[in-house]
Amino acid sequence: MRKQPYVCGLDAAVDVIDGKWKVLIIWALNHQRCRFGQLRRLVPGVSEKVLAQQLRELEADGIVHRESYDVVPPKVEYSLTELGDELNAALGPLGAWGKRRMAVLEEAGQG
Repeated sequence: MRKQPYVCGLDAAVDVIDGKWKVLIIWALNHQRCRFGQLRRLVPGVSEKVLAQQLRELEADGIVHRESYDVVPPKVEYSLTELGDELNAALGPLGAWGKRRMAVLEEAGQG
């Protein structure tokens, strides 16, 4: 269940990306459509169950679009919506900060 009412915009944003895998799923879908198996390879360590759950939540939040094709065998592709593209762009500075943090930790012998 979604947490509401939100205290601020950051609270609402964090609610959408909450969880270990959602940011990595959004990153993997940057500028490309992916099938479920492709996403599993692009997000190593995520289980099928958790990936499916996180994709459903991102779809419910309007971040991910699920396209199902009427073919045999069944084909489903995932992509970012316009809102998902905006969120991915907003996460860019956070990723850049994280890279700088990784470099600092590595220099200190902690990374």
